[in-house]
Order: sequence, then C-alpha cells, then structure tokens
Amino acid sequence: MNDTLDWQRIRHLLKIGILASLMVLTGDMLLGWGVSDPSVTNLPAVFTRYLSVSDGRIIVSALLGLIGIPIECLCWFAIYRMMKPFSEKDAHAYRAGIIGCLAFGGCGVHVPCCMAVWMLKHFYADDPATAIQEMLCFIGWFLLPVTVIFLVFFLLAAVVQIRAFSKGHTPLPRRCWVFSVLFGFVFAVVMRLIGNYGLTNALATGWISIGNLWMMSGLLSASRKVGK
Repeated sequence: MNDTLDWQRIRHLLKIGILASLMVLTGDMLLGWGVSDPSVTNLPAVFTRYLSVSDGRIIVSALLGLIGIPIECLCWFAIYRMMKPFSEKDAHAYRAGIIGCLAFGGCGVHVPCCMAVWMLKHFYADDPATAIQEMLCFIGWFLLPVTVIFLVFFLLAAVVQIRAFSKGHTPLPRRCWVFSVLFGFVFAVVMRLIGNYGLTNALATGWISIGNLWMMSGLLSASRKVGK
C-alpha cells in the first residue's frame, strides 16, 4: 500500500500547510498581543487586553485567518491520503472532520472572533458600563453556537487522526500519533502558566495554528524517512 501513495503530493500539501499555519499564526498573534489590565474592573481580565489592539491589527488578523484557515484545512487532505489505503473508516471520518472545519473555521469562528474584539473596543469606548453586556449578547447568539459546531468537527478530526496513527492505519510509524493539532492546546496551557505577558498571550491565542504547525512539520519530517 505504501507504494500506491503519491508521496510528492502528500509532501506538497504538508509544506503548504506549514506556510498556511505561519500565516494564521501571524494573524492570531496580532489579535492576541496584549496584557490584561487589572485596573479595569468592569470587564473580565481576559477581555481587557483586547482594548489596546488597534483596528488595523484586527482587520489584518481577520483577513489572514479568512485566507489561511481554509488552506490549513485543505492541507489536512495529506493526512487523509495517508489513511485511505489502510482504513476507509478512519479516512471517511477524518474527511468529515476536515469538511466541517473548512465550513466553520475561517468565516464561522475566526472572523466573528475578530468582530467581537472590534465591537468590544467600540462598545467600551462609547459606554464602558454596558460593554460587557453587549459583548456577551453577541457571543451568546452569534459566536458560541458556531464555535461549538466547529469544535465537534475539530475534535472528530483530531481524535480520528490519533487513533489511526496509533493503530497503524497509516504508512508512518505509530509513534507519529504525537504529531497532533491538539499539541497546540497543551502549548497554550503552558503559555498561560508562564504569565500575563504580551508574547505568551499572543502565542496562546494562536494555539490551533501552533498545533497545526507542529503536526505538519512532524509528519513532513517522518514522511521523508518512509515514502519514496
């Protein structure tokens, strides 16, 4: 089965995925770079760091995510290609995860997150007393539902990938299950534990892109040792 795989196409997708991850990570860091301000008492601390983000940074972050996230998701088909000859069941489930993330990731979650930051800044500037109520209303009705749907597909893809690699349903060594996008979540937790700094907050904001960068880079390296 290993001989039937188009390794050139697989590696090409992994390389593009790395570039897309760097693009989206740049946008995430532009949006997330800030320090929480404990002197602001009428907003939760996690929101206060967005008050200093410029409108230009918000717009650039939205555009980079709008373009880069679909490219990231499409490049996951490199992993789908590695699964398909070994397990149709895993490949079909993984493809469903890709399609869901592709549908809801960029336009559904990332851009509305940028919109939420934009609205928070302007709501707070106009009326600090009601800013949090307006924000929670927007998040609850527009951002939260699509985020939940996205996470269902995101976790489906991540769990199926780990299972497929750990069971040997790909041509790569089973240990390659560690090259999972969920690495980004662990990385974000570490960044939060380090403290409230601009760099750590920015990196934590880009946890999915960091996880994707880890995944694509690791699998690309492993594929060079296996595929011809």
